[in-house]
Amino acid sequence: MNSLKIDPTNGACGAIFIAFGAFFAIQSFGLDIGTTFRMGPGYFPLVLAGILIVLGVVIVIQATRVAGEPIGAIAWRGALFILPAPIFFGLTVRGLGFVPALFLTCLIAAFASHRMKPAAALILAAAVTIFSVAVFSYALGLPFRRFGPWIGF
Repeated sequence: MNSLKIDPTNGACGAIFIAFGAFFAIQSFGLDIGTTFRMGPGYFPLVLAGILIVLGVVIVIQATRVAGEPIGAIAWRGALFILPAPIFFGLTVRGLGFVPALFLTCLIAAFASHRMKPAAALILAAAVTIFSVAVFSYALGLPFRRFGPWIGF
């Protein structure tokens, strides 16, 4: 008799997807859902939550069919640099402006890797900032301040 074996990594990821999808689906029921052609504020979150739940179920089913590796050590360095980076951006983009906030955010996130050298991090942050300004400011014409009041420009 075969016992059901689940790949712990994929099983945990699928369960997390299902839990988050269910949470956000429940939260969206408090909003007006509307219809497909007249969407209310709860429609899009409900659809995304449904997609997240379906994706989680697919991952859990796959976890029962494919053997994987056990869950390894948590990459604390990556978590300590990646997680605060978007928070930093959100807290500083109005005061510093888009360009310095994005540059510093990229610089923070770049050091999540042990192999990142300071010169490469500076080049990466500059390249991402130049590309983002070209796309969001010039190509799309989004109305945001490139440099904020904290900078003095």
